[in-house]
Amino acid sequence: MQSIYKAKGPVQQSKQGWDSCRTAARPDRMIGPTFHGSGMDFRPELFRLAGKTEPLTSWIREGRHMANDKIRAVECVAATGDRCGEGAVWHPGEQAVYWTDINRFLIHRYSLEWRSVKTWFFEQPVTALALTNRDDTLAVVLGSGVILWEPAADRRSAHLFHLPGWPLVRCNDARVDPEGRLWIGTMRNNVGVDGAPGEAGGTDGILYRVDPDGTVSEWLRDVSIANTLAWSPDRSTFYFADSPVNRISRYQYDASGQIGEERSFFEGFARGLPDGSDMDSDGYLWNCRYGGSCLVRVAPSGKLDRVIEMPVQNPTTCIFGGRDRTTLFVTSASLDATPSDRLGGCLFSIETGVQGLFPNRFHVFSRDK
Repeated sequence: MQSIYKAKGPVQQSKQGWDSCRTAARPDRMIGPTFHGSGMDFRPELFRLAGKTEPLTSWIREGRHMANDKIRAVECVAATGDRCGEGAVWHPGEQAVYWTDINRFLIHRYSLEWRSVKTWFFEQPVTALALTNRDDTLAVVLGSGVILWEPAADRRSAHLFHLPGWPLVRCNDARVDPEGRLWIGTMRNNVGVDGAPGEAGGTDGILYRVDPDGTVSEWLRDVSIANTLAWSPDRSTFYFADSPVNRISRYQYDASGQIGEERSFFEGFARGLPDGSDMDSDGYLWNCRYGGSCLVRVAPSGKLDRVIEMPVQNPTTCIFGGRDRTTLFVTSASLDATPSDRLGGCLFSIETGVQGLFPNRFHVFSRDK
């Protein structure tokens, strides 16, 4: 197994690779998702239980009211079987979503046009991805730090940032701020050299900021599992989560990259723990609830706006994409899931009817290069 994880280079996976989530079945005998020959849709407007149809309120709730009809369906678009799918980023130029499988040391790419997946192997956990100010180059956040990567040629650079304390600690979630700086949250390393899951815990995590010129600064310490890095549309607020604490916090943010004091934004929600998030253009945060089989959309006030049910136990992170940026792509994990969670590790898409923000880019390349 170790030799597989150590391999390099791309592996092409055709559409036939996820036929398991495109299986025809009799809807009157399905519980939860409705299957169709052309694809698998988790239809929130129709849920069949023991031959009975339950109303929409069983699946999408907006506070105490029914949600509007903007959210149409949850669709499995790639059954990659990820142990811990994470780190999604939308590439507008390629009309593709890239994401990772932390425990299998993989990066996947799903093409919207071709509806196909391509996969690359790396030598250590890949935890997050970010666009740069060159369309042909991504920033890849590994367990040990950050490199640059050109997918077309599979060209990989030396480290731009080495994580102090690796391999006792590792990088986890990461996103780029509106001014082009890369923020990285870390945690105690819970991934073995062969990808086997280990124990997390402790408060070894740190929130770092990596500037385009290579300057590294620390902004938070004593973090358990760093997740959710997002900025409000007006660029005045930064959001960050420490998953085991079950709290998403907000901080005042300014263009110089400074963050203010911590204030609680959304905490104590009973279903699962906060994992990765993305922000829509109305300033609402979409948060994946690991172990909770759902996403939540949270208003700028911190009030729960709605719950979006998912056909998997562990949704992990999400990113807006698609031609009009109204499609939310959601990764998931098969780790920690029950045997009945057959779609764990798939990539899903949700047509939300709400636009996401334009993706930020890590400005690592100067204008004169």
